[in-house]
Amino acid sequence: MADAPKRPALDIDAFLPYLINVLASRMSKDLAAIYEARFNITIAEWRVIAHLAQNRNVSVREVHERVDMDKSKVSRAAATLETAGLIEKRVAGADKRLVELQLTRKGRKVYADIEPLALAYEKSALAALSRKDQAALRGAIAKLLAMPAASGG
Repeated sequence: MADAPKRPALDIDAFLPYLINVLASRMSKDLAAIYEARFNITIAEWRVIAHLAQNRNVSVREVHERVDMDKSKVSRAAATLETAGLIEKRVAGADKRLVELQLTRKGRKVYADIEPLALAYEKSALAALSRKDQAALRGAIAKLLAMPAASGG
């Protein structure tokens, strides 16, 4: 009986999807530690605020697609932010089922206060890499994000 062909072994410590997830989670939690206590907002709420700061009048669906969070999580974050007076919801023009979100003046102020902290965190994290490595990392991430999404099953 011939030996069965050797299957490649998955090494979790070298498996790219795992490593990227661990890095993203760690960075997200580290950044959250900077703004959660001071501004009393969660990671999900920060993602909604940051997205709205870059895009005016967007729907929960658009935020969900852009920041890769469950619609229910985006909806809960939006509800909390609305209660806190950081965002407002408006029914979109013709389609009464579509609700658009936008930052209030208070929400824009919170974003303006967090933005320099977020940029400082990014700068500090990237300081571990040379400029060439930073550019290569950004390029590699852009290429990976441009790949078509796999349809899981």
